[in-house]
Amino acid sequence: MNFEEKKLNSETVYKGKILTLNVDEVELPDKSRSFREYVRHSGGAAVLLVKDNCVLLVNQFRYAYGKEIYEIPAGKLNYGENSEEAAVRELEEETGYRAKLIKMFDLYPSPGYTDEIIHIYFAESFEFTVQKLDEGEFLNCEFIPLDKVLNMIETGEICDAKTVSAVYKFISSLDKKK
Repeated sequence: MNFEEKKLNSETVYKGKILTLNVDEVELPDKSRSFREYVRHSGGAAVLLVKDNCVLLVNQFRYAYGKEIYEIPAGKLNYGENSEEAAVRELEEETGYRAKLIKMFDLYPSPGYTDEIIHIYFAESFEFTVQKLDEGEFLNCEFIPLDKVLNMIETGEICDAKTVSAVYKFISSLDKKK
């Protein structure tokens, strides 16, 4: 069976600086009709940097959750920017590290309501330059031992999807090298 849904109509309900909310009328595979509300997003890029068996994490307040969270350095793609350029830019802005990157994978953070794709990279080689935080951006950078990061994930202290996915993918790649 083909599960594709055919768009019949589309309405932009809200257009902001970082997201757009659309409501589409669709025809379902059984020919009935329904509506799909979804957020359009330019996408993001994130970097896993591991140095001396420690993971570089940023800690920052995330308004939507009302608390500080730990996550790997990341940010949104600017218009026309490719994901690797965004990852290099965000890593240096947030942490001061400039790196040569290897693509790890793409992550669909919440496919039920957004088209956002987060492109996850691994910092293969890196050097410290200078941190260049954006105006209004406040965060701390910290190298945390990999074992502690795994414990923080297991206890729910780290819940960020891109961070959890990147760390487990990294651990999986280490296991395959054994």
